[in-house]
Amino acid sequence: MSVTYSDAAGAAPLDMDELRGIVADILEVDATDVADDADFMADLEVDSLMALEVIVVLEKKYGVKFAEAELRQVVSLNQAHELLTQKLRAR
Repeated sequence: MSVTYSDAAGAAPLDMDELRGIVADILEVDATDVADDADFMADLEVDSLMALEVIVVLEKKYGVKFAEAELRQVVSLNQAHELLTQKLRAR
């Protein structure tokens, strides 16, 4: 199931399945392994270097910048989606 959000300004919605595919590619796992609530470190065995790579790729792909405090929030696909959606709406 694809979950998307769009804001009142009409910005393009952030597609959960697209995000899942991006994260899966970075982590070199099958997209079906990246459940919405799977903890990147505990469930997918992501180390800190791979977690940083996920952040860098997402920042470049979506043209956003995460504050250092926000980096700790990105521990699952759901949380990455929520934070990216907030960042995209704030533009």
